[in-house]
Amino acid sequence: MSTMHFNVTISLISPQRLPLGRMRVLLAVSALVVVAGAASVSLEDQEFHTWKLKFDRIYGSVEEETQHKMIWLDNRKLVLEHNMLADQGIESYRLGMNHFADMDNQEYQQMFKGCLGSFKECEIDNATTFFQPVEGAALPRTVDWRKKGYVTEVKDQCHCMACWAFSVTGALEGQMFKKKKKLVSLSEQQLVDCSWSSGNHGCTSVLAYKAFEYIKSSGGLEKASTYPYQAKAGLCRFKKQKAWAKCSGYEKAKPTEDALQLAVATIGPISVSINAFPHSFQLYESGVYDEPDCSNNKVTHAVLVVGYGTDALKKDYWLVKNSWGVNWGEKGYIKMSRNKNNQCGIATRGSYPVV
Repeated sequence: MSTMHFNVTISLISPQRLPLGRMRVLLAVSALVVVAGAASVSLEDQEFHTWKLKFDRIYGSVEEETQHKMIWLDNRKLVLEHNMLADQGIESYRLGMNHFADMDNQEYQQMFKGCLGSFKECEIDNATTFFQPVEGAALPRTVDWRKKGYVTEVKDQCHCMACWAFSVTGALEGQMFKKKKKLVSLSEQQLVDCSWSSGNHGCTSVLAYKAFEYIKSSGGLEKASTYPYQAKAGLCRFKKQKAWAKCSGYEKAKPTEDALQLAVATIGPISVSINAFPHSFQLYESGVYDEPDCSNNKVTHAVLVVGYGTDALKKDYWLVKNSWGVNWGEKGYIKMSRNKNNQCGIATRGSYPVV
């Protein structure tokens, strides 16, 4: 992009010594200088500066900032090109310059690769029964458990790879609301600190379902207010007398979208695992996320299905709560394609606690 440069010299004269007419001219020229100075900065520079302020991004050196700015520009180009297709109805979702916009996809994947164990590990499951739905049950066309009070606010796991903990607490929060008619945010930090004996490893690779086993064996889970999230593993401080939520075990849905739909419709929010590695998922902003390249045979991230429906363009979707804060997606949520051959593996590992 070409830039404009102006050289303007202004004598510093006390305003009290200037006639009113000349004062107006001076102010006008000063405004021109400001505009000219801004014009010498590219639109991309201005946008990058605004983005850094929005997400409080500070780099350790000029070289580091330059490197991330180049990645940011590449992602900006991807977002603009994709959204042009969305504007024409060719794509069903839009991308945006969120807080991952200065990461290339490899860096993004490296950051999140520890959130779940490998797919094969996830299949090593014990003491679990399959959810048995009522045969012939009529299902609603749309479900949104947020509207019925089952879902807490969107949370942010930050740099701790504890997606599994947020997915599990979300499912338990919903079931406790069903039982006690009171919505309470539960402690992910307790799971991060205390469930090591059940096979979880704090902020590193874990098996999400084992968190339910820990909650059962430990005697319960505290509220987030008494055991707040710190985004890092620490010493276990759980006090059984403060436990607010308990479960007697967990069940899982059969690995099909029909079974997941039955579970979501009749049980409540369901803990699931998905493939969150595609570049388009990294930068997702809104719409129904339909990504044919999103593999259904590898899960990398745990989330919470809180409903399902069909949009105005007749696209079926799952309503999914993420744990990356409100600046990602649709204020922390994503609509993921439903009835698309288990896209992103969303139906592969659905489970919920029994309370």
